[in-house]
Amino acid sequence: MKILVVDDHPLILHALTQVLPQLDGTLELLGAADRGQTRTVLARHPDCALVLLDLTLPGAHGLDLLAELKRDFPRLPVVVLSATHDHATVGAALAAGARGFVAKTANPVELLDAVQAVLAGGRHVTRDVVRTRVTAIDGVQLEFLGLTQRQSEVMLLLAQGKPNKLICRDLRLSEGTVKVHVSAILRALNVHSRSQVIVELARRGIRVDRPVPRN
Repeated sequence: MKILVVDDHPLILHALTQVLPQLDGTLELLGAADRGQTRTVLARHPDCALVLLDLTLPGAHGLDLLAELKRDFPRLPVVVLSATHDHATVGAALAAGARGFVAKTANPVELLDAVQAVLAGGRHVTRDVVRTRVTAIDGVQLEFLGLTQRQSEVMLLLAQGKPNKLICRDLRLSEGTVKVHVSAILRALNVHSRSQVIVELARRGIRVDRPVPRN
C-alpha cells in the first residue's frame, strides 16, 4: 500500500514514517512538498491508496490543490492534515471533497484511526477538531462528519435510543428513508451498530441532549 504525504516540512514526513507503517508492514510512504511534486508522484504511482494533504504549501493554496486532486483523481481519498483547524477551514476542506480532517495536534492513535476509517470508505475528523467546534448536534456543526441536516437529526434521535418507528414519527419520514439515513450515519462514523454510534459520539465529545426541531 502507498500513501502520499503532501507537506513541505521534512519533520512531518519523518514523523509519519514512524507511525503509518503500523497500518501495514508493507506500507510505502511517498512525499511531495508542493503542487508540482504532487502531480509527478501521482503520475509515477497511480496505485497510491490515499493522500495526506497539508493546506499550507509553497506556491499553492491547499484547498485549490485539494479541489484539483478531487477533479483529476476522483477515486483517490484525501485526508487533510493541518495545524489550522478552525470551523471555516474544516468546513471548506470537507466541502472541497476531503474524506477526513486530522489536526496536527492529534495523537498517533487518532491519526491511524482516521486513515483506517477513510481507507475503509468512511469519513473521519479527529477529536481536537470536533471538540473545538462541536458542542451539540445541529446541521451546521455536523457537516464535520459529512452528514446532511436530516441525517444529523436522525442521528440525534438514534443516539437517544429511539427505534426507527419513533424516528419516522418524529421526523415524518418513511421507514425506508430512515434506514437509508441510518446506513449513511454508520458509514460516516465508521461503526457497525446503533450502540457503537453512541460510543463514538461520546468519544468525540459530542452531546446528544439537544431536541430535534419538528417540521
